Amino acid sequence: MEANWQQSLQQFFGFDGLRPGQQPVVEAILDGRSAAAIFPTGSGKSLCYQLPALMLPHLTLVISPLLALMQDQVQFLKSKGIAAATIDSSQSRDETQEVMNGVRSGTIKILMVSVERLKNERFRQFISQVPISLLVVDEAHCISEWGHNFRPDYLKLPDYCREFDVEQVLLLTATATQAVIDDMQKHFAIASDDVVTTGFHRPNLRLLVQPTVESERTQKCARWLNHLAEKSAQKQQDFAAIVYVTLQNTAEHVAEALARQLSFPVRAYHAGLPAEQRDQIQRQFMSGEIPVIVATIAFGMGVDKSNIRQVIHYDLPKSVENYSQEIGRAGRDGKPSDCVMLADQSGLTVLENFVYGDAPELSGIEQVIQTIQQQLQTDHQGSAQWEVLMTPLSSATNIRMLPLKTLLVNLEMQAVLTSQYSYFAEYRYKLQGSEAELLGHFDPQRQQFLKTLLNTSKQGRSWYTLDTEKLEQALANGGDAGSQSTAEPPRVRALKALEFCQERGWLQLESKQMTDVYRVDANKLATPQLATNLHQHFLDKQQNEIQRIHKMLDLFRQPQCVSRRLAHYFGENMGHDCGICSVCRGQFQSWPEASADASLAGIDLAAMVAPLNQAVQQQFGVLPSVELQTRFLCGIHVPWFTKVKARSLAGFGKLEQVPYEVVKAQLV
Repeated sequence: MEANWQQSLQQFFGFDGLRPGQQPVVEAILDGRSAAAIFPTGSGKSLCYQLPALMLPHLTLVISPLLALMQDQVQFLKSKGIAAATIDSSQSRDETQEVMNGVRSGTIKILMVSVERLKNERFRQFISQVPISLLVVDEAHCISEWGHNFRPDYLKLPDYCREFDVEQVLLLTATATQAVIDDMQKHFAIASDDVVTTGFHRPNLRLLVQPTVESERTQKCARWLNHLAEKSAQKQQDFAAIVYVTLQNTAEHVAEALARQLSFPVRAYHAGLPAEQRDQIQRQFMSGEIPVIVATIAFGMGVDKSNIRQVIHYDLPKSVENYSQEIGRAGRDGKPSDCVMLADQSGLTVLENFVYGDAPELSGIEQVIQTIQQQLQTDHQGSAQWEVLMTPLSSATNIRMLPLKTLLVNLEMQAVLTSQYSYFAEYRYKLQGSEAELLGHFDPQRQQFLKTLLNTSKQGRSWYTLDTEKLEQALANGGDAGSQSTAEPPRVRALKALEFCQERGWLQLESKQMTDVYRVDANKLATPQLATNLHQHFLDKQQNEIQRIHKMLDLFRQPQCVSRRLAHYFGENMGHDCGICSVCRGQFQSWPEASADASLAGIDLAAMVAPLNQAVQQQFGVLPSVELQTRFLCGIHVPWFTKVKARSLAGFGKLEQVPYEVVKAQLV
């Protein structure tokens, strides 16, 4: 087997050997075992699946968290002559169909999708018919609820493995503590010997901590960037840098200020910009046309640019894990690069307020439980069942989408809910010709079924909408003489027929309103303390996130080697100081004492929340809770604020620099 992978490594990638850590992962996969690769950013995790995929008999399915990352990986693989593709929201129907045909025929060896794609009923129907050799989970730390970037949908991946009969999994991440690694292992039953960690220390990164008051940061930032530009000019080299900030408006202000002080282009990048503009800025950064980006954490994942020489933190990162990921953008070519921390403790309140805004209120959790109880149905086996559209539930209960998904996952973990499947509530289709032309493609038996499908669909000017209930009634009343010849439910049969017609180009098929279906244990749902226990779980998680922020602060505030402390956080014992960080260079700066809590003396909080009280009472018929009032004053968005247009109300975000708990205590 070794000769095979060495030959492929040279033929497709042009390498004579593998980097440290890659070989045991590749060989574990080729020997038929699951594995995990925990390598620093830029250390070659992707090759650990790209190389085996060439030798595995069937498809390698890659779960990736970001569209740009998927597209970059596919472009790279195609440049190496490897057949790879994505299925994503940016594609046309024809493009998606072409990819599906390539996967079915086996010509496409690697397919990349988002984890959300696996909830898509049509995609699952397609992929369940394709043999899969390996499931690859990128950013696998997202499966751990106690990690820094938990994504509830990742917890479903072990179930999907069983559903699609996938026996091998490869987990990839750059940032995982031992607790998160243990979680990853447990969920996918990976042997300890097949968890490969290469260490987190990057010896070419100089970690410099220079706490600076906000009023002086832009000027100091400009000095660092000018120094980099001058040094690069002397060496006749291109350069690139990223300045990380917390808030979108900070990105705009800092980019404008730097642009006035520097002789080269600087642009802001954040999630508030239109997608096309973000794509253009990223392309210009990658090409070198824009050397400096001032960005929120919306920028960075999937950015594989080798000559980033500076990563500057204008504001505090969200956690040690986030810091490690963000500095990991620098020096991917192995050359010396600077990672400069300019932030001080003044940004602490904003970070903490983000955390406090995520925990759902007890009343919202109670409302979710009541909603399930009220909407219980009985399936054909006599079991209690619940169908839910997430967006309306989020809006009704005032729980943001990510915490709501987390809540439902917690109900699954307690066996209150069991996820059954997801489906689109609405399918509509448009014929490319006449009904007669469509029917003419089929034999009489299939024609009869399609006639019934067409006749029972709701017809608009050009679109038909599938009506499953009417279809089932018509078939039950003898609308299809051949319907007894198949055991498939009418809905499944209808979707297969529509998919088949779309593949042939005879109609255009669209779907919307993703609906999740759960089996419900009604007795467990009625447990008296269920809502309270779930709420406490969120409060515990909230406290864990606050502690994570303070561990990050502690990393920078101690007069000890920064690189060594960073490695220790991830369980690596360097055994020596790095010799190049700010502490090792004798440039440690004491952090200023945290300023006293912003005073609320003389501020009439009742007057500030009055517009919110009035708007919520008019819209929902209730007075807002203290929690909701606090979120309003601290500028933390929740679903109800969209309905009452909270951002346009006087008082919204006026106390965003005051600690959440201080504001809340004054409102009680």
